[in-house]
Amino acid sequence: MSSSMPETRRLTRRSLKSMLRKYGMVYVKPVVGSLGNGVMKVEKRGNGLRFQLGLRKMRFAGIGAGYAAIVRAGRRKPYLVQRGIRLATYRGRPYDIRVMVQRTPLRPWTVTGMVGRVAPPRKIVTNGSQGGTIYPVSALIPNGAGLRRRMSRIGLLAARRLHAAYPGLVEIGLDIAIDRRGKPWVLEANTRPDPCPFTKLPSRHMLRRIMQFHKPWGIKRGLHCVKAKRGI
Repeated sequence: MSSSMPETRRLTRRSLKSMLRKYGMVYVKPVVGSLGNGVMKVEKRGNGLRFQLGLRKMRFAGIGAGYAAIVRAGRRKPYLVQRGIRLATYRGRPYDIRVMVQRTPLRPWTVTGMVGRVAPPRKIVTNGSQGGTIYPVSALIPNGAGLRRRMSRIGLLAARRLHAAYPGLVEIGLDIAIDRRGKPWVLEANTRPDPCPFTKLPSRHMLRRIMQFHKPWGIKRGLHCVKAKRGI
């Protein structure tokens, strides 16, 4: 699984400079965050930087000015810097896959759902709460049965490893990016995953299964999902 994890470090000026030198593009994200809020894309451009947060884009002459702007935008909260993955695209927009992995007191870890999320125009995040468009995985990855099996294996392995460290864990929502060569990369694991994207699928089979796994734990999640769009 480690080969599917992009290098990630605590954000400092030194780590930002090192990661940009190594990869050319990185994502900066909050240590504690949700719904894609606060995620920034930073690219090296000659001796300067290009920075994007939401729809706002800025350029800086060097690392010092760029790092200072990132710290201000993050309101001085702790952030991570992660190797940037050049995502595969659908109709010219990047996408990733949310993989739901759950357990009950009587059942082992199980992949209960998988859904595709396509970024809104000109944005860098795919979250439905940011206006992303939801598709069945088969629409984004035709003839991708082998890749879906690989993502399921990654999801189960991630859940078991996290559960070993956090025994109270009962579900994770794993965000998996597919790069332009078709390789899956684990971007993050959400311990309170939002089932809203699954309400936008043509079939409610996966949503029903997710909710069935919630019942033994008394988990209730809101399903009033107004910002995510349904792909057609």
